Amino acid sequence: MTKAIKLLTALPPPQRQRLMTLAREVSFPEDARIFEAGGTADRFWVIRSGAVSLDQQVNSLQRATVASLGAGDLLGWSWLFPPYTWDFGAQAFSPVRAYEFDAAAVLRLCEEDPQLGLVLVRIVAEVLAHRLEMTRGKLMEQYTLHRRGSL
Repeated sequence: MTKAIKLLTALPPPQRQRLMTLAREVSFPEDARIFEAGGTADRFWVIRSGAVSLDQQVNSLQRATVASLGAGDLLGWSWLFPPYTWDFGAQAFSPVRAYEFDAAAVLRLCEEDPQLGLVLVRIVAEVLAHRLEMTRGKLMEQYTLHRRGSL
């Protein structure tokens, strides 16, 4: 199993310092919707404190939580890939403090500093691999529970 990657601690210090020049401190109250699936992905966050749940709309009345994120976790990766729309929704599970990054500014910085761009893309890929593995595990768990219930 892959291990959880924390974006800011995984970045080498010089790249982390360059990225942090673009950080803006923000906060979200408990239960705040941070973004909705299908919305424009023009920013991302690194959670400083609190918890965020990523969810998928199951039907018009129900959302399913697909991941829970906490301190140090990257919130939002859709800003890096066309069509630049959120694949999931996100909601603050508790009061949240985070660093917010404007995607366009980060992409410009990555063009100016290709080393930063390469390292950032690799870290985001590791985050995605870990989350995919975790989601696969949850799906298998749900499948097993469902199969047991239908016997």
